[in-house]
Amino acid sequence: MDNIVVFSLTSSKNLTAEIVKYLGIEEGKIDVKHFADGEILIEPGQSVRGKHVFIIQSTCNPVNENLMEVLIALDAVRRASAKEVTCVIPYFGYARQDRKAKPRQPITSRLVADLLQAAGADRVICMDLHATQIQGFFKIPTDNMTAMDMLGQYFRNKNLKDVVVVSPDHGGATRARTLADSIHNAPIAIVDKRRTQPNVAEAMNLVGDVEGKDCIIVDDLVDTGGSLIGCIKILKDHGARDIYCAATHGVFSHNALERIANSEIKEFVVTNTIELTEEQMKAVPNLKVLSVGFMLAKTIEAISTNNPISNVYNLFHEN
Repeated sequence: MDNIVVFSLTSSKNLTAEIVKYLGIEEGKIDVKHFADGEILIEPGQSVRGKHVFIIQSTCNPVNENLMEVLIALDAVRRASAKEVTCVIPYFGYARQDRKAKPRQPITSRLVADLLQAAGADRVICMDLHATQIQGFFKIPTDNMTAMDMLGQYFRNKNLKDVVVVSPDHGGATRARTLADSIHNAPIAIVDKRRTQPNVAEAMNLVGDVEGKDCIIVDDLVDTGGSLIGCIKILKDHGARDIYCAATHGVFSHNALERIANSEIKEFVVTNTIELTEEQMKAVPNLKVLSVGFMLAKTIEAISTNNPISNVYNLFHEN
């Protein structure tokens, strides 16, 4: 691993520390400065000439600052003669703007893809993109890793009985099937949901049988939690027993954590693609955080040694 350098910017410091520990290397030295007027300066504190550089940063809140940090860091290491640069973006901001849902709307996730390529990225690694077609917005290799196998391993070890995996909308049915297959081929159910405006959704109907069964609601992200609470209500109305939730990205805007803490969710399992503070985790006793550090470390290792990334998922199929 002498040929790689792993840099952490602002939003994923704890995750990066875990990744380099698994890789058995020192974290790269880099200085990130924010000036009073909002400008950002990023300076690598070591040579990257001829190295494969990995820049780790989730573009979560504050989305625009974190995105600019990635772009400026890309420019810095390119001008410092890095041989290859991979952006590891566990949570890809603007992924929900992946199409023109209405006239005159932008496709901002495509714009972000163009910006990353223009700044010098050779490769991008993400976790559970909101829409898989975002991979096609890039002209460079893009790996959309999924946490579903890791989540499946976690729920298998809980030995739940009569489990149904629930998708909160039609768009997440494939994701629900992936998790269900990982949990001994469990059946799935789908909530028919209508979104009336951004961050506001109205659960309408349920497709599938959940009566007397434990339910696992799975989604790529949870933002305000309003849609999630609507799902819980309709599942309880149809006789569901214990309700678990699983999501890759805990965006948790506004009072989402308070909603989760006061809900009928027995356990909410989320990964650390977006890092939470200790105070946030203590305030939600039914919240369980799993780390993607091991998975991303093995992904970086596979890329740097020219081995198949798909083998990483096998690590979560053993038990």
